Amino acid sequence: MSAEGYDGYEGLNRLVLDRAGQAEAFDAIGDRYDDAFPHKEGQLAAGARLAAALPPGSRVLDVGCGTGLPTARQLADAGHTVVGVDLSPSMVALARDNVPAARFHQLDIADLRDGRLGGPGSFDGAVAFFSLLMLPRAEIPYTLRMLHTLLKPGGLLALSMVEADLDDCPIPFLGSTIRVSGYLRDDLRQVVHDAGFEVTGEDSYAYAPASTDTPPEFQLFLHLRRA
Repeated sequence: MSAEGYDGYEGLNRLVLDRAGQAEAFDAIGDRYDDAFPHKEGQLAAGARLAAALPPGSRVLDVGCGTGLPTARQLADAGHTVVGVDLSPSMVALARDNVPAARFHQLDIADLRDGRLGGPGSFDGAVAFFSLLMLPRAEIPYTLRMLHTLLKPGGLLALSMVEADLDDCPIPFLGSTIRVSGYLRDDLRQVVHDAGFEVTGEDSYAYAPASTDTPPEFQLFLHLRRA
């Protein structure tokens, strides 16, 4: 399947599952999310690396922006034009309050394919910190190819996932249930390579959330360039 254009991405019409439950879970969580995940060294480091690597005033897409903290604020403070999307209206409202310099939209990741935020090559960079893990594995390659298309040639993507061999698995999360997917690191490298990205760097962090019902996790951060 080609990484150029949206070749094959129309298949997502058949693959997108009802994510209403995901949005409702994050609506219920609200600003408790930042309380449960107070230490974000990996995300801060990856965001700083991306902010510094992009040309000044770059247009950056934040996929699954959450509350806007820390990443959207980090990129906006660095002088970049930030466009954030999230499925949860509560998260979008919090992001707008937290980062007034950025623009946020309540959208499903799949909605980005229709060009409403810009067509092919309309972004210099993108971040997807722990947002693609909310998708079934069948959707993740399509989404990465879509992000590849939205980026300019040579555009940068900062991607983070939790290392785990999971596919659309329900887990308890801050009093709600969400469905998550993951890859082992070699498999994740292959998925991003197949989507047309070059891995320019990689970091990993052991992370223990400040929550009794959320188990410790191993976080992977990949620094990618559109090949």
